[in-house]
Amino acid sequence: MKPYSSISVVIAVYNDETVLQELHKRLQPVVTELTDDYEIIFIDDGSSDNSYKILLDLHEQDQNIKILKQARNFGQPNSIAAGLDYAIKDYVVLMDSDLQDRPEDIPKLLSALVESGSSMAIAKWIKRQDTSFKKAVSSLFFKVSKRITNLQHAPNLGVFRAVRREAIDKVKSIPETTGTLLSLMYWSGLSYEAVELHRDPRFAGISGYNLKKMLALTADRIFSYSLFPIKVATYFGVFMGLASIFLGVFFIIEKFALDSVVPGWTSLIVLLLFLFGMNFVFMGLIGEYLGRIYMESKGRPRYVTEIVVDTSVRSHNTNLENRIFISDSQ
Repeated sequence: MKPYSSISVVIAVYNDETVLQELHKRLQPVVTELTDDYEIIFIDDGSSDNSYKILLDLHEQDQNIKILKQARNFGQPNSIAAGLDYAIKDYVVLMDSDLQDRPEDIPKLLSALVESGSSMAIAKWIKRQDTSFKKAVSSLFFKVSKRITNLQHAPNLGVFRAVRREAIDKVKSIPETTGTLLSLMYWSGLSYEAVELHRDPRFAGISGYNLKKMLALTADRIFSYSLFPIKVATYFGVFMGLASIFLGVFFIIEKFALDSVVPGWTSLIVLLLFLFGMNFVFMGLIGEYLGRIYMESKGRPRYVTEIVVDTSVRSHNTNLENRIFISDSQ
């Protein structure tokens, strides 16, 4: 009897034509050793190379492969959300597609998950084969996130993780679209076990995470889980208001002591400083409310899935409302 009832492996793909066959070659034997009931869900996040065609070929070889083809590039976090919405097995494994996450480490994550009784087991990188620049950006991202948001977690945690079905369902039930599901896992306080693993160098190709995407991810976490930017505006407004008062007192003293102030200039400058300061205060206070409402009120889905490739007999009655599906039996 194999140790696990059922497993879903969720992998976001973006321009990974050079690695997909090797990934499946290493992943399939690992999963089949763990369970007889598995699915490997590839989410093609608007790739411009032959990734989708290669995925179709792999699907012909392994009917346990499911493919979600996104209508365009929605970003890795939203592609992961699509995969989690579609996954139906008892244990869900999230991993990157570039083989920096080693498929052979999946048993370690699942074992730690079961033995600890936690909701998640997450890879903690003790050695990363990344560039110094990427390591520095990741370190800065963690420090900024820890300082100004309420997302608290250990450093060097990756996407690579095993999660219980119940935990996935709890996170998916949170009616929020502005934050990533990975961030919501930390925000919700789900228990996790950190598993120390080595991160391999990228198997082939170049990373899709350029500086622009890294900055966008940082901004998304800050603005979704912190009011720090708005508070800065409020504090700045208070500072300007106080500065205008002190300057007003200074100019009054200078007027009576030296009589060297140009008539009307003092009152004009003090009034302008005070009004600008108060304006920042009021903008900050209004922003406290509007900032929480704006993104959620638009009601846009995280992603649009254009094609689903799944030949298994199953219901698509998962948490996929407001998405477009075209079942494609290849």
